[in-house]
Order: sequence, then C-alpha cells, then structure tokens
Amino acid sequence: MRSSTLFQRINLHQRPAPEVALRRPGSRLRQVSGPCVPPSDSVVEFGAYVGGKRVEADGIPEAVGLVRDHNAASELGGAYVWVGLYEPEASEVGWLAEVFGLHPLAVEDAIKAHQRPKVERYGDSLFVVLKTLAYLDDDPRAGSQIIASGEIMIFVGADFVVTVRHGGHSPLADVRKRLEDKPKLLSRGPSGVLHAIADHVVDKYLSVADLMQAELEEVEATVFADVSSRDISRIYQLKREMIEMKRAVTPLQTPFNALPTRRMIPSEMREYFRDVVDHLSRVCEQVESSNELCNSILQAALARSNALANEDMRKISAWVAIISVPTMIAGIYGMNFDRLPGLHDMWGYPVVIGVMLVVCSLLYRGFRRNSWL
Repeated sequence: MRSSTLFQRINLHQRPAPEVALRRPGSRLRQVSGPCVPPSDSVVEFGAYVGGKRVEADGIPEAVGLVRDHNAASELGGAYVWVGLYEPEASEVGWLAEVFGLHPLAVEDAIKAHQRPKVERYGDSLFVVLKTLAYLDDDPRAGSQIIASGEIMIFVGADFVVTVRHGGHSPLADVRKRLEDKPKLLSRGPSGVLHAIADHVVDKYLSVADLMQAELEEVEATVFADVSSRDISRIYQLKREMIEMKRAVTPLQTPFNALPTRRMIPSEMREYFRDVVDHLSRVCEQVESSNELCNSILQAALARSNALANEDMRKISAWVAIISVPTMIAGIYGMNFDRLPGLHDMWGYPVVIGVMLVVCSLLYRGFRRNSWL
C-alpha cells in the first residue's frame, strides 16, 4: 500500500478523538513535543493477525479496533497488530504512543536512535533495541567501510508489535513474509514476532562474523607471506569494525539471558528464546576470538614491518660500506700530493683498481654470509 493512499485512508476512517477510543482502559495519554499525526511516509507495512492469519484492514486505527474487538469477544484472544516503521518522525511515533500507550522514555529512544542494545520493561510492554549489522566489503559504494550498522526498536505488548527501523540494512519484509507463510508461527502472538526478529538479527550476526573471520584469515596470510604488504591500514580498519561488532553483540547477552524468564514471555516460547540466546553466545565467542586474532595480526604486522625496515637498513648499510672503499681510495689518490705509492709507477693504476675490487669482493662476501645482502 502506498504511503499517500494509506494516509488518505487513515484520515477518511479516523473517528473523532481516535486516541481515546483506541487507548486501553485506564491508560494515560502519552504526550510528545509537537502535534501527533498518523504515520504515513514512514509506514513500511502493517497488518492485523487473528488466529494465525492476516486480516485486511483499511488503516492502522481499523486494524487496532478489529484486533481489540476480537480479543474482547474471545476468551482465547491472541489477535494482535504489527506495525513496521522506517525512520519515522517524532509526531508519527507520538501518534502510535497514544494508540498503544507506549512509555514516553521508550518513545524518545525510538525517535533518537543510536541506542545501546537492551531489553527494558515498561508496565505491561517490552521495549527491545537490537543493533543490525551488514557486510559491505563487496559493495563498491561502501568505500573503505566493511560493516554497516543500524537499529531495530521493538515495542511488544499484549496485542501489538511496533517495529521502528533505522538504517538501510536488514529489512524485516522477509521476516514478515516467512511468518505469514506459516500460520503456526503467526499464532504465537507478539512474542513469536519478537522471537522471529531476534532470530533474524542474530543469524545475520553469525553471517557477518563468519565473513569477518574469513577476511581476517586472508589478511593474516598476507602478513606472513614472503612478499608482505606493509600497509597496515586494512588491518586497522578491520580492528575498528571488530570493535563495532563487539558493541552491537556483547551488550545483548545479559538481557537476552534473562528474557526467557520474563513473565511476558509465554512458557511455550521460552525454549525458542533460549535457542536465540545460544546462537548469540556463539556469536559473542566468535567476535571475541576474532577481536583477539585481529590484535595479534596487528601486532604481527607492526613487528613484520619493523623487521622489514631493519632488513632494508642492513642492506643499505652494507652497500654503503662496500662503496665507501673505492670512494676512500679514490679520494686519497685524488689529493694534490706528489709522493703517493705507485703514483708514478706504470702498474700503479691497475694495482689500485685491483685492490678496490678485492676489498669490495671480500666485504660483499662477508655481508652475504651474515645475511645482510
């Protein structure tokens, strides 16, 4: 659905004071700076899901009303709304905060982005921040950048999931399609959507970590090759990217370890989240080992560069010593003295040249024997 059409439909179907009709009973109206308007251009996709199937709705208000009417009429409940946003404006997130009763601190974090990965609870909802990673080494537009990072903020409630994505990588369209193709996955509710997104992001971590490991092994091979590159800028760039990966992955370990024990996660979903935690632990171990390997490679490259510089200096010093012998002899005989050995002798010139050649040959042999040349 195009954003302009969506915006028109929202306006046409919006009832007076929709925020009052759509808020949960007893919830307080959340205010943000500026007038709150329904999201339009930032909406990637939205849908209402009832009984593991997607139900069409003309707009977000209609989808929310449909879901809450179904949950109120059914003892089982299980219906929910999933709204996906991409780099929304503050007023758009504020409108959703009024609809779903989102906490203003979480809303502020979702608007500003550049947040630390975390899992926080606000009342009866969860706010999850995930860092996304993408490997760009094969992208000619990336320049020297190897890894691109973004963020996914996820609001999870009893009958809603709101995802706010920052950065052009790791879209969630494939995740939504995979869930919609399998009604059993959709029927798990908002916690099932949270698991699918977290599993998708962690699997991407594994892919990027494997590619970075292969890159490090290739650089390591070039460092210890016979003809080694002395440019360590690539290694330093890899080191910076490994630090970026560590910042994205490591902070998630503690909150994700505690996530399966949270009351909001149904018992049947806890095993699935433990599986994500297991994959995340593997990623953290791999990132840590790759970071240590990168440190070793950087130190080895610096030592190798110093060794090559010393080797060059020894070669230069050896040749200077060899050349200094004929230079010294020629300088002595070039002085304006009349009494020098062999100066007036017919064999004086060949003897001096021979002495130069013999001494230079002996020096060359000695330097070669000591591996200076």
